[in-house]
Amino acid sequence: MNIALCPVTLSEARDYVERHHRHHRAPVGGLFAIGLESKGEIIGVAIVGRPVARGLQNGYTAEVTRLCTDGTHNACSMLYAACWRACRAMGYRKLVTYILDTEPGTSLTAAGWRCVAKTKGGSWDCPSRPRVDKHPTQRKLRWEVESAP
Repeated sequence: MNIALCPVTLSEARDYVERHHRHHRAPVGGLFAIGLESKGEIIGVAIVGRPVARGLQNGYTAEVTRLCTDGTHNACSMLYAACWRACRAMGYRKLVTYILDTEPGTSLTAAGWRCVAKTKGGSWDCPSRPRVDKHPTQRKLRWEVESAP
């Protein structure tokens, strides 16, 4: 199967995520999106934005907030690698993402990323801002790739 990167707008990427992601809705915003196509059809997208965690918001770190494919072999690792190339070209020094602790991270390893932390997981719901969880609340693994100092 012949697959290639392609430009997509944030709106197109968000629509793809809404239709195809297994357990998350599309993020509200983002910095940019990258698509992957085969035979003229979008088979995957990645959305990159500012880090969700305030402690990582240093101006030089970005986060892959969503990655979604149709399951095509090597699609995820191709998108992760493309996101990092684009971020480096824009001056970012680090790119992070989170996966469920039940996912193996094979695509991230193939793209040169490393697992650096395990989060507590949990709900965003709190008394001052009640929310209904529509996503997995289990522990997550934080993966990152960064430029040499």
